[in-house]
Amino acid sequence: MSDYFQNGVVTTLHRLGCQELAEMEARLVEHAESNRVALVIPCLVSELQGPALGGIVAQLAQVSYLEEIVIALGRADRRQFEDARRFFAPLGSRCRLLWIEGPRMQEFIRLLAENDLEIGPPGKGRASWLAIGYVLAGERCRVIALHDADILTYDRSLLGRLCYPLVDSSLGYEYAKGYYCRVTDRLHGRVTRLFVTPLVRAMIQLVGAVPFLRYIDSFRYPLAGEFAMHDGLARSVRIPGDWGLEMGMLAEVYRNTSLRRVCQVDVADNYDHKHQPLSPSDASTGLNRMARDICKSLLRTLAMEGVVFGSGFYTTLKVTYLRTAQDAVRSYHDDAVINGLKFDRHSETQAVEMFTRALAHASEEFEQDPLAFPGLPNWNRITAAIPDVLERYRAAVDADSR
Repeated sequence: MSDYFQNGVVTTLHRLGCQELAEMEARLVEHAESNRVALVIPCLVSELQGPALGGIVAQLAQVSYLEEIVIALGRADRRQFEDARRFFAPLGSRCRLLWIEGPRMQEFIRLLAENDLEIGPPGKGRASWLAIGYVLAGERCRVIALHDADILTYDRSLLGRLCYPLVDSSLGYEYAKGYYCRVTDRLHGRVTRLFVTPLVRAMIQLVGAVPFLRYIDSFRYPLAGEFAMHDGLARSVRIPGDWGLEMGMLAEVYRNTSLRRVCQVDVADNYDHKHQPLSPSDASTGLNRMARDICKSLLRTLAMEGVVFGSGFYTTLKVTYLRTAQDAVRSYHDDAVINGLKFDRHSETQAVEMFTRALAHASEEFEQDPLAFPGLPNWNRITAAIPDVLERYRAAVDADSR
């Protein structure tokens, strides 16, 4: 059973084990009559052969309150696209498969580029942006939820708990961020435990309790890939196109809505998915790249908030982060010991050392180009540049699907 302690500036909705799934879903069906729900899942074609996605489809087939399911399928040729249509057939007519490599989709992407609307390279950020745009074009759904396609422990209660704070209008939320426990026989979530939280707290030591940093530090799992938002917010945010997607989204939400309309919700007793490699010698992939992009996102947002990074700031930040992360390793070691979990203190320390190097490199990159922002244009800007773009886009996706 979860605790019910509230901390920070974001409301936490706990998992207290007092409600049956059938009861919650019945309430969702009732509320969804006026607040229709769409689910977006960015997905690589290779994940159709993975261990997670089949179970996700089987669970979603039992969810009755979803108006629309949009699968953004990447890296698929025509044959693979047809295979994917059969794979997702159990979801019925409410499921739309968005073929990113399809001819009409590529023509649409070229149209955007011709109007100086670049949407970046292929990746989760762009796939999510395209799928959300398709939902907005339909103008049927007020609530848009997103989760990944590699959740090994998926249960449909995750989706229900993620959507509920927005579907029930009496609660008044506009954005919900999922969180969960990342434990098997050991602690997971290294980037959150050993990089993001120590880095944010080191920044607070150096620049003070800047409201944005207090906001980020309020999230129990800021890198969770599960969130839901209202359609109006979805039109306004600039979805990041780099590996700092989750952190960048939190920054966009911070700029575009009130904290009173943001919550985090415990969506699962436990959670497991594909684990990224540390990649200490390759800054272009794995947790190494993720840490660098996250750090640049944090520095960029702080600069936008008016924080000035004086002489020696980055050196002091690196040293302060390292000490804070080392203290975190000790704390997590003790937590693992009392719970009988495996804990490799050496590998945890190696991760901290790699994250320290990533922090140094990210700081250098930010100093060289502080205005570089990988955020995709929001859909309000897209429709301002091309007024009929949403109608043309939805027609193109539907035509590719046929």
